[in-house]
Amino acid sequence: MLSRLSEMIWADWIWFPVGHGWDDLKDHDGKVFPKLKDLWATIPIAICFLVIRQIFERTVATPLASLLGVTDKKRICAPPNPVLEAYFCSTSKHPTQSSIESLCKQTGCSVRQVQRWFRQRRNQDRPSKLKKFQEACWRFTFYLLAFFAGLAVLVDKPWFHDMKLMWDDFPKMPLLPSQYWYYMIELGFYLSLLFSVASDVKRKDFKEQIIHHIATITLIGFSWLVNYIRGGTLVMLVHDSADYLMESAKMFNYAGWRKTCNFMFTMFAAVFIVTRLVILPFWIIHTTLVYPLTLYSPFLGFYFFNGLMLVLQVLHIFWAVLILRMVIKFLPGNEIVEDERSDKEETESEDEGADRELREKSKNGHMQNGHAALNNNHSKRD
Repeated sequence: MLSRLSEMIWADWIWFPVGHGWDDLKDHDGKVFPKLKDLWATIPIAICFLVIRQIFERTVATPLASLLGVTDKKRICAPPNPVLEAYFCSTSKHPTQSSIESLCKQTGCSVRQVQRWFRQRRNQDRPSKLKKFQEACWRFTFYLLAFFAGLAVLVDKPWFHDMKLMWDDFPKMPLLPSQYWYYMIELGFYLSLLFSVASDVKRKDFKEQIIHHIATITLIGFSWLVNYIRGGTLVMLVHDSADYLMESAKMFNYAGWRKTCNFMFTMFAAVFIVTRLVILPFWIIHTTLVYPLTLYSPFLGFYFFNGLMLVLQVLHIFWAVLILRMVIKFLPGNEIVEDERSDKEETESEDEGADRELREKSKNGHMQNGHAALNNNHSKRD
């Protein structure tokens, strides 16, 4: 039964156009083709990346942060309070108005004290500016090296200049050593990001990032499996071309280098829009989705690959909206760029503003059940 199921899953008609199949990917006459077992090499590569990252952050990123003047504000730790801690961990980090009233009765604290405790406790969980800088520095280094390495691998290839040639003699294109290492390193890096997601800085687009990582890993793995390697290398190059600019902008942001940050972010926004919203959909996806229909009849593998490409494209549109929002924010006042996805530390002034509003409402007679209406509209950035 298992053998029958395996035959059905790996049937030629599912993964290849009519007239082609897995036999086309067997090594012969000194020509090497991609194989499923090759992908196992990405797991030890991912583990190596995790180890190298720890060393890099301590020996390179931390001294660089000090050199650039990255400093953290001193945080006040929330005083021990078992009742509030239990609510924070098990119920919500942002208690509602009624919950604050209940917690005040249980702890004997005032509204102000409960609000302040939750603010301090949320700030404790937020990653430090140094941690954010270390992460951005690590990703900047990889994306920069990966982009120029990928460019060196592809610049002399005919399908880099005429993308229709990525289908020339498909799927019988032999694997080049440079393509092998480009794929293994890129896939290993994305696997390492997935492995470290629990400890990395969590941003507002956390779910979208997870979807992106999974879609990217699946896309790279699948393109390797069925020898869509020419198209796969172009997709990886397009992604790396903008990412290192974004990470560098974040590094300068954390260092407080306003003008440099704004310049790098402007560069990133321009490259992102050109590569992700123009080159990727109108050149690469067009060549993988539309042009092949002039050569082959559609097959399941064709739909699967292009479905993943469209998932990535939807995410790119989502991120383009965030990028444009940030550009609009900083251009008029020439302010420093702040990552729309990042948490921002809550300050004492937020609570003071809430207190002033409470006092004003009390003076004006705005009461609810004998109590001033509570203002708990803290920005929910967790």
